[in-house]
Amino acid sequence: MFSEATPPPALLDAGALDDLVTHLDLARDAVVRAFAAADRPFSGTTPTAAATAVRGVDLDAPLGDPAATLAEVSALYLDHAVWFHHPHYQAHLNCPVALPAVMADVVASAVNSSMDTWDQSGAATAMERHLVDWTARRLGLPSGADGVFTSGGTQSNLQALLLARDEARARGARLEDLVVVTSPHAHFSARTAAGLLGLVPDAVVETEVDEHDRMHTGDLDRLLADLTAAGRTVAAVVATAGTTDLGVVDPLPSVGRTCRRHGVWLHVDAAYGGGLLTSRRRRHLLTGTERADSVTVDFHKTFFQPVAASALLVADRRTLRHATHHAAYLNPEAESVSQLPNQVDKSLQTTRRFDALKLWCTLRVLGADRLGELLDATVDLAAEARTALVADPDFEVVDGTPLSTVVFRWEAPGVDPLVLDRVNTAARDELVASGLAAVARTTYRGRTWLKLTLLNPATTLADVRHVVDLVRDHAATALHAETARGTADLGVVA
Repeated sequence: MFSEATPPPALLDAGALDDLVTHLDLARDAVVRAFAAADRPFSGTTPTAAATAVRGVDLDAPLGDPAATLAEVSALYLDHAVWFHHPHYQAHLNCPVALPAVMADVVASAVNSSMDTWDQSGAATAMERHLVDWTARRLGLPSGADGVFTSGGTQSNLQALLLARDEARARGARLEDLVVVTSPHAHFSARTAAGLLGLVPDAVVETEVDEHDRMHTGDLDRLLADLTAAGRTVAAVVATAGTTDLGVVDPLPSVGRTCRRHGVWLHVDAAYGGGLLTSRRRRHLLTGTERADSVTVDFHKTFFQPVAASALLVADRRTLRHATHHAAYLNPEAESVSQLPNQVDKSLQTTRRFDALKLWCTLRVLGADRLGELLDATVDLAAEARTALVADPDFEVVDGTPLSTVVFRWEAPGVDPLVLDRVNTAARDELVASGLAAVARTTYRGRTWLKLTLLNPATTLADVRHVVDLVRDHAATALHAETARGTADLGVVA
């Protein structure tokens, strides 16, 4: 161990390899202890308590010892982390991570490659490009496809719409006339991107949905014709393969045909559903992505990768020129002419981690079929959970969807729906605050609903039933409190 007389080395180099082993051993032991002790998804600490504990750390007074620092990190962070691997965590699109990916993250962090230029990344560039090609082939994109790793679906969607915007402008469209068409269930990042790209405030237009909450293709066809007649230019249609709340996959083949007929860029946001590429049983659900001009895939969701790992794929690599800017100090144009593979030529980011290594190691150890089996297990569980909730008189359930979300709502006969909105909200908040389990909350058709997002293959139906029973208990308590409050408001003694 280190002391004031022998302080720990500051930097990793060939002379600090023994010290590297010491640091890695300490980190390994801290993580193993924390995982072993995680008997619930969350400690239940409050924002105030966490902020108070963190503010008590004097960052200008270093501890000078990695063991002491990790003890502090354990008390501040690991003891109060949210554990996505716990079977009672069923809230958001967070996954337990593949072991080979954790191994890869250690390697990537130690080497610290930057993926912007060849002279900072070397062979890592070839590995990332090979993974991009692999993903494009699985999507069915043409031979001229290309892409780049990104920080997440929001960035991937932003870059896709930037390319679509500039393709439209290259054809003579005016910025103020550009429109992006989505369904009401598309991810909010489409609206964020429209604002960042300088489109006018009403530039995002929503289609109607069909009886399955998918983009209505007939309405899309009408909308595209009406917008053109009104002098607007549709820069892109954003279809979704796995909506965040419902897990809906839009009818990609018919959406693709409609976009081709109108000459409109099609972007498929498959941040959630992209993992279906590895499923031998459900890969057909992504049929139609081969018609897309661009596709978002988040590996840190249904490929079980640590954050962050996403990619944007494009059908025509030439469209990536809209993200290219040359700088003499980084990627001079002469290097582009000589075809030196600088990834910054196709990326919105400059400095960028070698996040592709996580997916590389996962595929080389586990294989794509194994990932598909893990994803299929979560979708199978969601179907079982939905069936169980439909049979439970205390809950209302939204119709089934192809992915691993279940949207449900606690009900009580004769109770005002507005009261039930508050009851469901309170039940979810109390459940999360307890630390015993976690479900998500959303709004669907004007009402408050709860949501199970099942991305842990180790979670069982018994685990889901346990969490649902906790929701039931909290909801009953919340309704009792609402009733007592209403009686008190009327001046009646309960």
